[in-house]
Amino acid sequence: MSKKPVHSDNAPGAIGTYSQAIQSGNLVFMSGQIPLVPATMEIVEGDFEARATQVFENLKAVAEAAGGTLDQIVKVS
Repeated sequence: MSKKPVHSDNAPGAIGTYSQAIQSGNLVFMSGQIPLVPATMEIVEGDFEARATQVFENLKAVAEAAGGTLDQIVKVS
């Protein structure tokens, strides 16, 4: 089965030698996200809620780049 990197400009670029996500068939495996603002690559200002919200915005952007939504998530850890 082929593996295809997934990339979204609406999420922080991968820092290092990995992809934002890998798509294999109809499954997508996302890498960890931290609360970086894509435009500045700096951690979002604010409290825990602001940071958690940014993380999920980043995950949402990568999911959409792969053709999916957060509603299709099977597991988060």
